[in-house]
Amino acid sequence: MPNAVNTFTVIGAVSAAAAIGLGAFGAHALRATLTPRMLEIYHTAVFYHLVHSLGLFAVAFVCSLKPQSGLARASGWAMAAGMLIFSGSLYLLTLTGLTALGAATPVGGTAMIVAWLLLALAALRK
Repeated sequence: MPNAVNTFTVIGAVSAAAAIGLGAFGAHALRATLTPRMLEIYHTAVFYHLVHSLGLFAVAFVCSLKPQSGLARASGWAMAAGMLIFSGSLYLLTLTGLTALGAATPVGGTAMIVAWLLLALAALRK
């Protein structure tokens, strides 16, 4: 099994690069095609994507301090999944106009909240 520190560092770095690229795409390519409301939703997706990409570095840090912590690893996977579902559903909503995709967004948001709580528990455990 790969080292959790390396895994979450790599996922966080690649995800951050993708968030920056998607943000630039939204700022330059989508500004003329999306309504102001859809552009706002797209920016929300980019913001949460980038914040949680950086959050994966916090997960990697806790994993480095507590390499046996299942809570820390679970936090990382929940954060990655939440980011994919939350931001991914918003990206797709804005690009396709399929409003049904918005139903997945709260699931992703809940996963991100759970991820941060798991990380806090991992840090508190001895």
